[in-house]
Amino acid sequence: MPNIRQLDPSASPLDHFGSELRHWREAAGLSQPQLGAKLFCTGSLVGQIETAHKVPTRDFAERVDSVLETGGAFGRLVGLVLRSQLPTWFQEMARMEAQAAYLSTYQAQVVYGLLQTEAYARAVIGTPPPDNADELVAARMERQRVLTREDPPQVWVVLDEAVLLRKIGGREVMWNQLAHLLSFRDSRHVSVQVLPFEAGQHTSLAGSFSLMRFEADPDLLYTEDFAQGHATANSETVRDGSFRYAHLQATALSAEDSAAFISRVMEERYGDRTESGERGLA
Repeated sequence: MPNIRQLDPSASPLDHFGSELRHWREAAGLSQPQLGAKLFCTGSLVGQIETAHKVPTRDFAERVDSVLETGGAFGRLVGLVLRSQLPTWFQEMARMEAQAAYLSTYQAQVVYGLLQTEAYARAVIGTPPPDNADELVAARMERQRVLTREDPPQVWVVLDEAVLLRKIGGREVMWNQLAHLLSFRDSRHVSVQVLPFEAGQHTSLAGSFSLMRFEADPDLLYTEDFAQGHATANSETVRDGSFRYAHLQATALSAEDSAAFISRVMEERYGDRTESGERGLA
């Protein structure tokens, strides 16, 4: 019989998901094609997920819960599966990010991951394109669920003007990304500020960094280099990062002025989204 592979459910979250999917499908007396028909996908996809050859999406997991009446078991499990697709060095950061009560970040190159659109994230992740680009994009979108949970963290984001001007993925991708940033204008939990070029020198010319505050655990400062990320709870380092971030916020445009700035960049730089051969703006 095809796709018969014995999985060790303890080997990884992906193996556990596949093993559970097979268990629930067989308990329901369904073949892979039969379950696929109910899920509006192919039996082959069901088989690939059951054998841990394919990473499930959240949409797939939630449809399985509905069809097999599992009480939300797969919806709860898929978060672990998607997090496991992140680079090993980033998985602990993602876990801490999900637990933080306050997130403060300065981004000098790209939009903060929690505020990226799927198309923008795909463009960022796909430079150069890795073999598991789909899984990495899905994992990044899964991280963003922290913003819509019942008790979301307070998020303060300062974006360098360069982030708005750097055309990633094309005009349409950028227009939609900036529109997405503007969607947080009235949010009680997310604040976006722009640090304009005219501010000149500032307290984080060395690059991007993030601060995480927790209800009970020590604060953390997080940075990345070319190869991996670095988190520290060293009180002196965290205090220095907090000082630098406070100055960045004070130097940046207000949230209201930042929204107006983003709107202006949207229309002036990305308003023509036809992109026929990447024409220059008139």
